[in-house]
Amino acid sequence: MAAETAAAPDRLDRERVLAWLQEYGVYAAVLALLAFNILFTPNFLDVGNFRTQLVQVTPIVIVSLGMALVIGTEGIDLSVGSVMALAAAVVVLYLGYGALPAIAMALLAGAVAGAAGGSLVAYVGVQPIVATLALLVGIRGLANVLVPQLVEFRNPDLIALGSSSIAGVPVIVIVAAVLTLAVAFLVRRTTFGRHVVAIGGNRAASELSGLPVKRVLLIVYVISGVLAAVAGVLATARLQASDPTSLGLYMELSAITAVVVGGTPLTGGRIRVLGTVMGALLMQLLAATLIKHNLPQSWTQMVQAAIILAAVYATRERGKR
Repeated sequence: MAAETAAAPDRLDRERVLAWLQEYGVYAAVLALLAFNILFTPNFLDVGNFRTQLVQVTPIVIVSLGMALVIGTEGIDLSVGSVMALAAAVVVLYLGYGALPAIAMALLAGAVAGAAGGSLVAYVGVQPIVATLALLVGIRGLANVLVPQLVEFRNPDLIALGSSSIAGVPVIVIVAAVLTLAVAFLVRRTTFGRHVVAIGGNRAASELSGLPVKRVLLIVYVISGVLAAVAGVLATARLQASDPTSLGLYMELSAITAVVVGGTPLTGGRIRVLGTVMGALLMQLLAATLIKHNLPQSWTQMVQAAIILAAVYATRERGKR
């Protein structure tokens, strides 16, 4: 009895630490990395360096926003990298009609891809990991059929999207910020957002209470597909070339990492939009820090794996309470 009484405060302290890590751990890690780089990385505070880091992390942030919504429903979307490649292929195919029609067609392709995955999950009953894994392979193959090799372009409007700035801030970073605010509003202030969280928390109860579960799931995957297409268009505009063979490779892993590290549990029922953005920034800063200090890519991968395991462990332990 005395041993149990003594152990109770230890369990309570452990739970508090895990709760703090899930709530604020990603912010503390980002601040720690920033402090380290300010002290030990030459030229880290240069405006050009910050601009480069933000531009490089933008596609991950945008894709991660859609992934956060999907994971919030206790699902997963492995097709986002392939959807980026499809958008890159479609946008160059339609550039002859102008930049805006080409971008619209690319986003439509992303929506159709998302609708395919959402339909398989919501209406056919296929497990999300199986449905989107099939799409990962199929959509990448379709993109390579449409554009089998790297294609450069000279459309000034699309190039401006990837290279221009407003008040010194790259346009693609502004797009990512606007999308972040939009998704945060969707999650926190709309009925749809509450439905997403409720379905992730308990799908069976949501169905019994009359929520439009299938429709919500379909829309979530469509949003994920559209956001992945946006990221594909922006990446293509920045590179001034379309390369469906390599664009978006392993993006699904980067997005899942950002979401999980940001505090959104894989079991669904909760979505942390700002945490997701910070998770993407953390992974970008970590990779940049190791590169700047001449450490091999393998170190980055091992550190990222350790961070993912720690984040999943914290989420799992809190879920037991």
